[in-house]
Amino acid sequence: MSNKIKVLIAEDMEPIRKRYVNVLNSDPNIEVIGDVATGSTACELAFSLKPDVILMDIEMESKDAGIRATGQILSKLPNVKIILLTVYEEDEMIFSAFQLGACDYILKISKNEDIINGVIGAYHNQSPIRPEIASKIRNEFKRVKTYESSFLFMLNILSTLTPRELDTLNLLINGHTKKEVCELRCVEMSTVKSQVHSILKKFKKRNISDIITTEMDRSLLETILHNYYNK
Repeated sequence: MSNKIKVLIAEDMEPIRKRYVNVLNSDPNIEVIGDVATGSTACELAFSLKPDVILMDIEMESKDAGIRATGQILSKLPNVKIILLTVYEEDEMIFSAFQLGACDYILKISKNEDIINGVIGAYHNQSPIRPEIASKIRNEFKRVKTYESSFLFMLNILSTLTPRELDTLNLLINGHTKKEVCELRCVEMSTVKSQVHSILKKFKKRNISDIITTEMDRSLLETILHNYYNK
């Protein structure tokens, strides 16, 4: 390598931080250009020094300081490689950081050679997808697929409702009785009952309470209502 890999270290435990500094500086291909103890300082230094690789402790001034710093840095410097420093391999925070764009993680008890190889691998886009992370990624894909299927199903059904049916559905799921819906909308009970029958038929449900069961459903209904009444 003609140029040294510029590394920034963010770790709130000074003995650990200094160890990383010494280990990485011992490699002729790596140069530690800064070491800090907080996520906020890591952001400031990253923006000014533009390192190639950052070793980022997950928990510093707050439990998720490293995660938040990872997101902030990658939003402005997407090409920076961020490696998480963690005590526990199964830490759920690791996956959160991977979702934000972190490329690898290193256990704090790792051997010197593993730390050096981790930095070099990240720099060359050769960081491995660990089995633990691969499993979480597969589960996340399944979750997203289920979410999208549910979302599209709900969207398709809601799009078949008339504005009045949407309005009636919204009032009922927010706790109003049919009588109150009549009073609020100034319509006859027969009209509301007809709308409820139509809504249940389209959703193939027996009760209004069975239609909107998640916050995602509720949010989608509110969005569609907003679009109808603000055209």
